[in-house]
Amino acid sequence: MADPLRKLQDDALKLPVRARARLAETLIASLDGEPDVAADRLWLEEAERRLAELDSAKVGSVPAADVFDKASQATR
Repeated sequence: MADPLRKLQDDALKLPVRARARLAETLIASLDGEPDVAADRLWLEEAERRLAELDSAKVGSVPAADVFDKASQATR
C-alpha cells in the first residue's frame, strides 16, 4: 500500500465508530456511480403501493420475529 494511502487508512481507523461508519458508507456509495433515478422512482411507487395495501387491510403484516425465525429455520 502506498504511504499516503496507509496514512489515510491509519487516520480513518482512529475515528470514532459512527464516523468510520459514515466514511465507509460514503466510500461504498461512491463505487456505485450515478443513482438510477428511474429505479428509485419505481421503488418508491412499489413502497407506496404496498403501504396502501396494508392500510386498506387488503394484505396483512407478519411480525419481524416470525420472519426471522422462518428464515433461520430455512438456512439450517
